[in-house]
Amino acid sequence: MPTLVILMIATAIVVSLWNANRAAAERAEAAGRDACRAAGVQWLDQSVHAIGWRLYRRESGWLGMERTFRFDYSIHGDDRHIGRMVLRGDRLVSFTGPVSATPVAMPPQRN
Repeated sequence: MPTLVILMIATAIVVSLWNANRAAAERAEAAGRDACRAAGVQWLDQSVHAIGWRLYRRESGWLGMERTFRFDYSIHGDDRHIGRMVLRGDRLVSFTGPVSATPVAMPPQRN
């Protein structure tokens, strides 16, 4: 009987982790798609790829999961660039990816 309880607990933990990872991937996918649309670039492959995860300590002291995702985008249609984002729980904490497709003039430098 105790073996069955341990197996059920382990299964519940695995299902919970899988569900949390899937939800984070969906949030990352929406963020990548929105960033590409805002920058006027083409979002390639219509997906994000999980490239890493690690534990981090939240402000409350509890452990949380930090997930890193990668996606591809194209500026001119014949090139491929890599974007990267880091999610801590539900929050986007780092984003490297497309910027505006048209250059923005820098303000004059003051001396």
